[in-house]
Amino acid sequence: MNKYKVFENLFKEFYKSENIILDAEMKNYVHFRVGGPADILLIPENKEQIIRTIEICNEKNIPFYVVGNGSNLLVKDGGIEGVVIKLNDVKNINVYGDIVEAECGAMLKDVSNAALKSSLTGFEFACGIPGTVGGAVFMNAGAYNGEIANVIDSAEVIDNEGKILSLSKDELELGYRSSIVMKKNYIVLSAKFKLQNGDEKEIKEVVDDLTCKRESKQPLEYPSAGSTFKRPEGYFAGKLIQDAGLKGYSIGGAAVSEKHSGFVINKNGATAKDILDLIAYIQSEVKRQFDVELHPEVRIIGEDKR
Repeated sequence: MNKYKVFENLFKEFYKSENIILDAEMKNYVHFRVGGPADILLIPENKEQIIRTIEICNEKNIPFYVVGNGSNLLVKDGGIEGVVIKLNDVKNINVYGDIVEAECGAMLKDVSNAALKSSLTGFEFACGIPGTVGGAVFMNAGAYNGEIANVIDSAEVIDNEGKILSLSKDELELGYRSSIVMKKNYIVLSAKFKLQNGDEKEIKEVVDDLTCKRESKQPLEYPSAGSTFKRPEGYFAGKLIQDAGLKGYSIGGAAVSEKHSGFVINKNGATAKDILDLIAYIQSEVKRQFDVELHPEVRIIGEDKR
């Protein structure tokens, strides 16, 4: 039974009806294509709606989760109690000189494209990351020897008391797949990136090259959440998994990709439990064989199925 349905009318006061979805099947909103229902899924269209939604959730003690594109997310089979705020439609991007300002729901590929069109270099590394600005700042996303920490100037966030803060690059405390946003459970509203002037043709060549590498090396034909594990210090997760003899290993519908062992994929109608069981098995085998601990890069939320 959806005990949070009683709060639907509070959100109807400032949301379009189509942007309020009750008992929303989260498998339809995350790249892994697994996950049970969320009691209420809200899709805000601007920052003011995000702020008001969080105020209501705090006032009424409604648990809430903020998600972006769902590209780095695993929702458990029992679903999510409370409210899920999905930020994809809060996505304005503006360029001022060498600064690109983007709202939390803007896709990284669109930010990269905006930089390209303005002949700004530095954001090429993110052209193929299938996430949003908010998620990228949250985890200091990176690829191909680049990361958000290298280009960010500042971020606008909401803290746990509902205050809006502007955090400088240093205040964001960006480390390997970590930030003050993650540590304190802040919510990113927007970010500014400081880039350098460059040559549009040269920037496009880099973007095209990185896109080609991604398409040739990653199992994009299957649902997944990207790299499943963080890189252990001194090692590469994919190589450890491959050396452990786990390439192609499967549990239920979940499998280690044959194309890139660092990816767990939904190969054939997997459940979240299949994926979680496979992650746990990979961790235990890598620990047993190489005495190295693997930690998920994928964010795991929700409840187990009862």
